[in-house]
Amino acid sequence: MILTALSAVFPLHQPVAIFLVVLLVILCGPLIFRRLKVPNVVGLIIAGVLIGPYCFNVLERDASFQIFGQVGILYLMFLAAVEIDMYHLRQNIGKGLAFGLITFCLPMAAGIFGARWAFGTGWSTSVLIASMYASHTLISYPTVSRLGLQNTKGAVIAVCGTIVAVLLALLALAEVVTVRVTGNFNWSDIVRLLVLAVIYAAGVLYSFSWLTRWFFRKFNDSLSQFIFILAEVCAASLLARVIGLEAIVGAFYSGLVLNRFIPSRSVLLNRIQFVGNAIFIPYFLIGVGMLINVHVIFQGWGVGWVALNMTCVALGAKWLAAYAGSRLFGLSSTERGLMFGLTSGKAAATIAATMIGYQYGLLNEDIMNGAVVMILGCCLVSSLVTERVALKLRIRLTEDELHQENIAEVTHYARQLVAVANPVTAASLMKFAMLMRYRDNQYPITALYVRRNDDAVSVANGRRALNTAVETATAVDLGVKDIERFDFNVVAGVVSTVRENNCTDIIIGLHHRTTVVDTFYGQLIEQLVAGTHKMIFILRCYIPVDTIRRLLVVAPRNAEYERGFQVWVERVANLASQLGCRVVFLAYRTTIDYIRRIVAEQAYEIRAQMMPMDTWEDFILYSPNIDSDDLLMVITARRGSPSWSGDLDALPSFLSRHFKNQNLVVIYPEQFGGNAAGQ
Repeated sequence: MILTALSAVFPLHQPVAIFLVVLLVILCGPLIFRRLKVPNVVGLIIAGVLIGPYCFNVLERDASFQIFGQVGILYLMFLAAVEIDMYHLRQNIGKGLAFGLITFCLPMAAGIFGARWAFGTGWSTSVLIASMYASHTLISYPTVSRLGLQNTKGAVIAVCGTIVAVLLALLALAEVVTVRVTGNFNWSDIVRLLVLAVIYAAGVLYSFSWLTRWFFRKFNDSLSQFIFILAEVCAASLLARVIGLEAIVGAFYSGLVLNRFIPSRSVLLNRIQFVGNAIFIPYFLIGVGMLINVHVIFQGWGVGWVALNMTCVALGAKWLAAYAGSRLFGLSSTERGLMFGLTSGKAAATIAATMIGYQYGLLNEDIMNGAVVMILGCCLVSSLVTERVALKLRIRLTEDELHQENIAEVTHYARQLVAVANPVTAASLMKFAMLMRYRDNQYPITALYVRRNDDAVSVANGRRALNTAVETATAVDLGVKDIERFDFNVVAGVVSTVRENNCTDIIIGLHHRTTVVDTFYGQLIEQLVAGTHKMIFILRCYIPVDTIRRLLVVAPRNAEYERGFQVWVERVANLASQLGCRVVFLAYRTTIDYIRRIVAEQAYEIRAQMMPMDTWEDFILYSPNIDSDDLLMVITARRGSPSWSGDLDALPSFLSRHFKNQNLVVIYPEQFGGNAAGQ
């Protein structure tokens, strides 16, 4: 009676009930399996097996799992591309392509000859089975991302190799089906696909870059930007399917194209990661588990033998590929394990190959069931290996960081003060401050609004600006201390706050000239420069900071003799690293030598170009080359300091005359080295 009653209730069909069960699995599954020391990824897959139609039959694998699951695998590939630092990708792209060929060719060879020997299949079926071994899915990538290892050599090489291996495996699958249907092999189809792929890559690169830059400048709220990015990912995936590529290739490529528009410390990336890790990726993993029929293991020795053979060959070939790749590229055994863990999982492409092979009669029922068990075994091994080696690698990297000699002397962690009064510019000032910080800087940012009267409009605008700045910082889980203070003298209020909070940097917006006699900097900034020796960043940015394409940094003669020289170089390098853009240093030859040394010693992974200048006029001659997408950063100095000269005396009028419409940052480095009040 009880079983009959339950069979009448399950599987659930009511949408709210289905979604509730999925949410409970996403919430409780990792908590339960974590106590059993089972990785989250494995836990979600096992949970999918348990609630799926082949076990307790709580849920059917309905349209919601197909839709959310498909979006989940696209999201997984997109995140893998977005979270890669483009500098690391450029450094390892050749190795990634080579590893992709290795991790495709070895499993293909093992699969073809292994299937013919073990199962006695024909050549077409053997190639199909081999394509299952060669393809893989980054099913354990969330573990790598969670531990912050996405930019290690092993991870970058494995992610790049994934696209190569999957693309070649799908080409092999397509040709097997073509031979099955038409009876012959057609090279023209491959040539046509390659031509379309080149056109697709160029079209997506230029159109998506232009559209994203335009949209981000028109719409600055993170919600609209998130929807726009998600739409682009789906569009790139759909276009890839149209020309004959797999959708995951399009999702990964769109992530590479959009990478530079999504800084690692931004509200947008925070929301992308949150939605993916909370809904789409868990849905995909649960859906994978629901496909697996564990009962086939007990259907006879035939299925068990096939499943064992396929699992061992698939994992063994991927391990050999990771071993060969690590030896070829000089990687450690830990990174070898990371490469193996990432490339041994099976899901999307393997499931597709299994279904297609069975549909066209290339696979019998035993091999199809064995392939399903192989998918489960490979997913479990991939997740367990990745979790183990990733933790080991994270511990090793952390120990290396802690044991660096004199790290406190060479790393200058910013204690920033962002002074706001205008709600329109408050978010951009805070973003600029966040992008200049070291990623592991734990000091909170101080957001300050100083009011000097009780005018209702001014106070309302100031408080709105302060709230905007705070929301921008807290959206990326960054600590912020908001201060509203009353002072008849705004500069005195800023300087007092700097002293009370031991701030190192002051970020403030460049004022708008309202009268003919008004100066370029304005009276407030001029008083602030005279009132403190702390580093000051004066910002005017007409476009969102994260759409900047190039930084142009101009330094005066003897800039290296200022106390704050190394610090501003570090701030600029952090900004270039976060934005993923090129930075051009235009400075005197001696200064360039010092800049180059700091960049090398601190191991900044940026694209830095050094342009020596002999006189200040070289900067004036270069100024027509500055575009609206560039950020001009001019290093100046206080009067009487080592780098002060008559050229800097004329700088405000020069900037006012020639750079009215350019994005601009004027930097006053910390000077005189004092620790007195106000400094």
